[in-house]
Amino acid sequence: MSGNSDAGNGSAGTSGAGNGGGGASYAAAGVDIEAGDRAVELMKEWVKKATRPEVVGGLGGFAGLFDASALKRYERPLLASATDGVGTKVDIARRMGVYDTIGHDLVAMVMDDIVVCGAEPLFMTDYICVGKVHPERVAAIVKGIAEGCVLAGCALVGGETAEHPGLLGPDEFDVAGAGTGVVEADRLLGADRIRTGDAVIAMASSGLHSNGYSLVRHVLFDRAGWALDREVPEFGRTLGEELLEPTRIYSLDCLALTRTAEVHAYSHITGGGLANNLARVIPDGLHAVVDRATWAPGAVFDLVGAVGEVARPELEKTLNMGVGMMAVVPAESVDVALTTLADRGVDAWVAGEITDRAESGEHAGPVGMIGDYAS
Repeated sequence: MSGNSDAGNGSAGTSGAGNGGGGASYAAAGVDIEAGDRAVELMKEWVKKATRPEVVGGLGGFAGLFDASALKRYERPLLASATDGVGTKVDIARRMGVYDTIGHDLVAMVMDDIVVCGAEPLFMTDYICVGKVHPERVAAIVKGIAEGCVLAGCALVGGETAEHPGLLGPDEFDVAGAGTGVVEADRLLGADRIRTGDAVIAMASSGLHSNGYSLVRHVLFDRAGWALDREVPEFGRTLGEELLEPTRIYSLDCLALTRTAEVHAYSHITGGGLANNLARVIPDGLHAVVDRATWAPGAVFDLVGAVGEVARPELEKTLNMGVGMMAVVPAESVDVALTTLADRGVDAWVAGEITDRAESGEHAGPVGMIGDYAS
């Protein structure tokens, strides 16, 4: 497993000590090699927990190794790859001083994109960019990533911590990651499997997940002037605690569902909202009708809309509105699908159906949202 740091990634970076006094040095430029090395030491115990039998080697290499020959159960394996970040939610973590949950968000954003095509998550790498390496902070971020990988069933095989003094402030940071999964070619899920009469099953989100935070921050901080430690009765906790709620990781739930029921497609509800993401898996000539009356979005969605006077179309194209993943299944698979998800602790319900697309009216586009949300 690779475990490099730009603040400790080879002999080219040396400290100012012993450098002849006032000459230029890496340390004088703001890069602390020793802090990077300390961060690597602190994260090791967490990284070891996020592994799979196919992982070759340990922490410290230049590349993470994964023995693909061990995947003998696949006859024609297709590799699936995705990359993503967490967006401006990292600002909430920074301001709260809580760093061990943001990694869950990162894994969810990457691996739940991969599982949409039916792929089994295999391994992931991360990239953490900081203004200044605080070893305990970096280790906490990696701890969250490692815990997220365990929840997604994948290994954390490598990462990079880059110190960018002058570009980022000492307390600023960002995270990104890339992942790889595998799916049998003839079990690839997607639009080509969807048929008229299929049911659309919604899976509840844990909250805002990791999208729309630029709007949320603008509404609640810039316009309303709310503080992160504000107690919000509708949440039963502080504003900061609600905003930092980790993204639900659906990977293993979706894989379990494909084993027990026939699934035609999944849609990960991220940036762009429910309708836009569901439209990505609806084939030409068909239409998904989603009934808002089948669920009630959580309090945070109502609050952002009310406080910011945000119109519903704007909310729906920005936030997930309480749905983090959707599955399209044949009507005869609905009961077993809902039972499987319930057994795994996933709140799920039938939110719509697939119909033929009309030339005009509400059925003209790939996805139509009808009705009003339940109260």
